[in-house]
Amino acid sequence: MLLLYTIGIKIYTLIIWIFSFFSSKAAFFISGRKQIFKQITEKTNISDQNIWFHFASLGEFEQGRPVLEKLKELYPQKKIIITFFSPSGYEIRKNYALADGIFYLPMDSKKNAKRFIEIVNPEIAIFTKYEFWYYYFKELSKNKIPLFVISGIFRKEQIFFKSYGGFYRSILKYVNHFFVQNEESDLLLKSIGLSNTTISGDTRFDRVYENSISPKKLPEIEAFCNNSPVLICGSTWPEDEKRLAELSLKYPNWKFIIAPHEIDGSNIQNIQTLFPQAIKFSEWKSQRSKPQSQVLIIDNIGMLSSLYQYGKLAYIGGGFGAGIHNTLEAAAFGLPVIFGPKYHKFQEAKDLIKIAAAKSISTTEELITAFEYFNQNQSSSAAAKNYVAEKKGATEVILKNINF
Repeated sequence: MLLLYTIGIKIYTLIIWIFSFFSSKAAFFISGRKQIFKQITEKTNISDQNIWFHFASLGEFEQGRPVLEKLKELYPQKKIIITFFSPSGYEIRKNYALADGIFYLPMDSKKNAKRFIEIVNPEIAIFTKYEFWYYYFKELSKNKIPLFVISGIFRKEQIFFKSYGGFYRSILKYVNHFFVQNEESDLLLKSIGLSNTTISGDTRFDRVYENSISPKKLPEIEAFCNNSPVLICGSTWPEDEKRLAELSLKYPNWKFIIAPHEIDGSNIQNIQTLFPQAIKFSEWKSQRSKPQSQVLIIDNIGMLSSLYQYGKLAYIGGGFGAGIHNTLEAAAFGLPVIFGPKYHKFQEAKDLIKIAAAKSISTTEELITAFEYFNQNQSSSAAAKNYVAEKKGATEVILKNINF
């Protein structure tokens, strides 16, 4: 099985290389790893007290960020080394101020893992939510470097819990401690003989709560809203935007701010076709005399978490594709949320529906009904906000159990 795993990673790398000729994201994935060990060697010191954080992408970074920042506060002499697997994380956070080194993770192989651990020589390694790399985990264990998984979440349909998942179970055995989000994850790990677990909750609640009490002010957005009720549409995809376009026609007194998941030129152009009167944020910001418009399209990355402070209601994209994006950022500001039908892998979405702070929709008619419901039921706002506040605290639990 190890041979198949190794071959699979090589095939995956080859496929990404082929796609790099057509996709900017794939191109970043490949180019970012060129001379990667030279970069790591130049920016790290083997004699430093290094803490290694690995994140799959931007979402996992924001999830693990409260733990990272608290550790830096408690141990300012220690160095923070961050790796990302995906360009979506690296390209946005490559200049993050609290890190002493930020890199793409070299692809998992025996040689790469050995070389990386030798150069960085971390005191501990912390992985957020998922990504379980055999060679890296084995090399950490071999060097007696503690490995923690924080905000871990497991489901019974994952390969770890199948009769044929022995190899993948062996990867989990290299983890020193799992801090999991819920009881189900805890029981699943114990069912395969892993009792080194703590139910800590999800550090995302800490992150979004902190953001909600001290958000970055955006004067241009405040000027656009101009005291109108605002629907913030976060991480949207074409199937979401089609329905939102119809909704905007029905409610001309509402402002719509659309922050799409993909901001390449062609996608922004497609959104402008759906919303002919819309203005891009880059244009709005640069114009001294602000034109009137119902719809603002955010054509950059990094603003979404601060946008929700200006909204009355949120629509979260992705529910007509692989699954919905982050609902908690909106809920933390007291915004009820609406999303598409594919939400069942997300406990917080199910929880929000249960407390009448969220609704799932499949059609434009259902979107209109949900919109009208939340427009008339102000109690949903308090329910969303209280839900986040009551769930925070995972960071504190984790830090109590990580010792140097």
